[in-house]
Amino acid sequence: MNLKALFAHPLVVSAAVAGLLALASGDVLAQAKNSKALAKPLKAAEESFKAKKYPDAIAKLRAADATPGKTPTDQHLINEMLGYSCLRTNDLACASKSYDALASDGISTPAQVHADTLALVNINYQLKAYDRALDYGQRAIKEGYADEATRVLVGQSYYQKGDYKSAAKFGDTHIEQLVRAGQVPKADLLNLTLSACSKLGDKACETRQTERLVTYYPKPEYWQGLLISLERQATGDANKMQAYRLMNDVGVLTHADDYGEMGSIAMDQGAPAEAQHALENGMQKGVFASDPHALARAQRALESAKKQAAADQAGLVKAESAADAATTGQAAASVGQAYFGYQQYDKAIAQLTKALAKGGLKNAADTRLLLGIAQLKGGHKDDAQKTFKQVKGDPTLERLANLWVIHARQA
Repeated sequence: MNLKALFAHPLVVSAAVAGLLALASGDVLAQAKNSKALAKPLKAAEESFKAKKYPDAIAKLRAADATPGKTPTDQHLINEMLGYSCLRTNDLACASKSYDALASDGISTPAQVHADTLALVNINYQLKAYDRALDYGQRAIKEGYADEATRVLVGQSYYQKGDYKSAAKFGDTHIEQLVRAGQVPKADLLNLTLSACSKLGDKACETRQTERLVTYYPKPEYWQGLLISLERQATGDANKMQAYRLMNDVGVLTHADDYGEMGSIAMDQGAPAEAQHALENGMQKGVFASDPHALARAQRALESAKKQAAADQAGLVKAESAADAATTGQAAASVGQAYFGYQQYDKAIAQLTKALAKGGLKNAADTRLLLGIAQLKGGHKDDAQKTFKQVKGDPTLERLANLWVIHARQA
């Protein structure tokens, strides 16, 4: 994740102070009655302000601010024009002081106070005054007028001050609220929370955010980070093969060794056609091209897989009859996997369903997960999702099944 890009949020005046923009073209003094003592200084300042001569306006406003006998209304008008002029000249410290005064002077309308407060979150974040940004942001959240940009800035403020625990908790809680409300969390918020979880070494939290990223933003880089980690944690050929299947399906199987191992496991499991497809896919993607020795090994493995697949296909009908006569479902599971490799998904579904019904399987979770994949590839999306949700008994396969549900919804 590019944290530099995530935190490089320029001050967006149009979003943060939308309620104040009318000042640039409106008749400021007509909106409130200034005192006679400040009539001339404020009029002169307003003329420069309306002409967008902001440095000149600032000088005149500072002179007006130093004039004795100001009323609260005078001060309010000075702060309105001064705050906006300082924003336009990028004097954020000056803008912060002016808007802070406006938000607490008792003259601003509630809508103006809200706009000022949201502006202050943004301004103080830019000033790296993260505690002040948090104070204003939490006030806006508590009073119910914080927008999503403000919430992201609150999370970023926690993160930037090194309070990763609060950043992770704030982000995770808000994301959960959005999900429950049927809303899509912003990618910035998800990435921010993921990074905070990573800083804490909270793997469960990292996984949760990454799964949310692939749910709402199914980019290859998000799938890759999630599945490579899962594949490395997988123990046993069955689990590795299932990880490779999903990696292959979402387009993140990219290393020659992975394609080679996927082909090797498929051969060991009696699915030469699946080994053939895996190796052919790797060849088409050019993953073996940079290493002549790896390419030669892959070509030999591919030829062997092709020969075995051709020989085995002729005996599938006989194997199916033997599986039907068997007392357990293991033979049917093997036949179903073979049909899956030949991409005959309806036949694979029939055999895998029989296998689960008969029972006595070495790995029922693996068979059920393969059934769901066959259903998805065979065009039975709803059935596939139901089957994926029934995969139980192996934590790795359960996680893979949950990820297949996410992938199926995007298919």
